[in-house]
Amino acid sequence: MKSYIIAPSILSADFTRLGEQIAEAESAGADWIHMDVMDGHFVPNLTMGPVVVEACRRATSLPLDVHLMIEHPENLLEAFAQAGASSLIVHVETCPDITGTLKTIRSLGCKAGVTLNPATPASDIEPALMLVDQVLVMTVHPGYSGQEFMPEILIKVAEIRRRLDESHSPAWLEVDGGITAATISRVREAGANAFVAANAIFHHPDGIAAGIRSLRKAVTT
Repeated sequence: MKSYIIAPSILSADFTRLGEQIAEAESAGADWIHMDVMDGHFVPNLTMGPVVVEACRRATSLPLDVHLMIEHPENLLEAFAQAGASSLIVHVETCPDITGTLKTIRSLGCKAGVTLNPATPASDIEPALMLVDQVLVMTVHPGYSGQEFMPEILIKVAEIRRRLDESHSPAWLEVDGGITAATISRVREAGANAFVAANAIFHHPDGIAAGIRSLRKAVTT
């Protein structure tokens, strides 16, 4: 098992060349492809649905890491699983029965993940920790790509790392939001081991491969 994961977020990709850019990320050593699903209600933006997940599934053999920033995610879990999602991450804020939702995700053959907004305390995900394959900590307010990293969230990352270690959980501790070559080492030091990056990869001035290389160099030095 790898010691850390780099997951390019296609939210910043050029959708006119999506398959090509995913293939470029894969050939450059990306570990997962991260997909942000937004419904225009739970978060203000509106992005992609199962059809795009299915298209990405045909474009790559990498795991598709699907983050559901949507209300009532339980209504769409099966559709995203059938589209080819490898993991489905749901918000504790939108799942009154978070343990039931995570069990459903696993029953569909996907890895189960839980996430929480910056203002949500880490204690809110405690009931989910024994059921998850990954915990995603948002280091920006969810909804838009390109936001500034929120350093105050490092305390939450460290707290969740402690909770995972105390429960002997093998779950990945994932971070998303403002992850660049300048910030990735800080979240790694706080305990994260899976890193979602959008602009730092797809908008890198020297291209996708250079973006991935710069993140790997920063996280290992």
